[in-house]
Amino acid sequence: MPGGARVALVDPERLAEKAKTDQAKFQNPDWTARGERRATVGLETLQTLWFNTGTLCNITCRNCYIESSPSNDRLVYLTADEVRAFLDEIAQDDLGTVEIGFTGGEPFMNPDIIPMLDAALARGFEVLVLTNGLQPMLRPRLKKGLLGLRAAYGNCLTVRVSLDHYTRQLHEAERGPRTFAKSLEAIDWLSREGFKTAIAGRTCWSEPESDMRAGYAALIAERGWRIDTEDPHALVLLPEMDGSIDVPEISVGCWQILGKKPGDLMCAKSRMIVKRKGEDRPTVVPCTLLPYERAFGMGATLREAAVADGGMFDEGRVKLCHPHCAKFCALGGGSCS
Repeated sequence: MPGGARVALVDPERLAEKAKTDQAKFQNPDWTARGERRATVGLETLQTLWFNTGTLCNITCRNCYIESSPSNDRLVYLTADEVRAFLDEIAQDDLGTVEIGFTGGEPFMNPDIIPMLDAALARGFEVLVLTNGLQPMLRPRLKKGLLGLRAAYGNCLTVRVSLDHYTRQLHEAERGPRTFAKSLEAIDWLSREGFKTAIAGRTCWSEPESDMRAGYAALIAERGWRIDTEDPHALVLLPEMDGSIDVPEISVGCWQILGKKPGDLMCAKSRMIVKRKGEDRPTVVPCTLLPYERAFGMGATLREAAVADGGMFDEGRVKLCHPHCAKFCALGGGSCS
């Protein structure tokens, strides 16, 4: 060829082998597609217990990891009594839990949300509720209930509003038209009424984290909110979870490569309660990211979950056999707390 240039040939056999390996990923609970021992994570302490209040939501986002929408009721509404039963179990077994989190769907669509929050706050927990900050939260009945909780428990309650970007254009690319101004209105109200408020953004915009925090800081200063953008709990930037993107599996040997240890992952310190449609009782699952996969059900009580064995569990240890385990947690460093 002119100039002695070489053409790099693609080896069809190698491509075929790679495709075969990719299809075999996350299939065997104990071994990766490359034949390596799969990494596991044990529960070091139940620092946070999450409750999914139900998957119904007032909007449909472009990329909702849990596919919440006005019609998705695959996870039905939890009741306040069901929440109290798990809070009682924490006390009975002295589990040392510090934080109770409520997520959805949109938690403020659940008719029991105020009694649920009150039940957790009354027991002395730090409580975090995640919301899109749209109409459900701003209904007069719910605003009145929130104000009552604020008066009774002060900063023990944190309301975290999803604001996917500090610009209207990118936020609404995810949430839909006319959502940005309404979310700002919700944070305005929370700030004005003295609530401990946090923001959750996304890191899918190919923007350096320092630039994102600076952009949010400018918006926060303009609105007069009391939110510290340098505090990773006050401005949480979450990695994206796109099921169409190929991710590597996490083997035991990956801990050293990544410079991490099992205790760094969310499932070392949290569990979530869900109630699947058609089931009589709630179920414990490892984390907020795996609500539907029945293979990740750990039992009906926290005590059962602590010793779950077989399938995706090894005496309570979670086998990282799902793409979210790799992309969001092990590689993305994400945590919903």
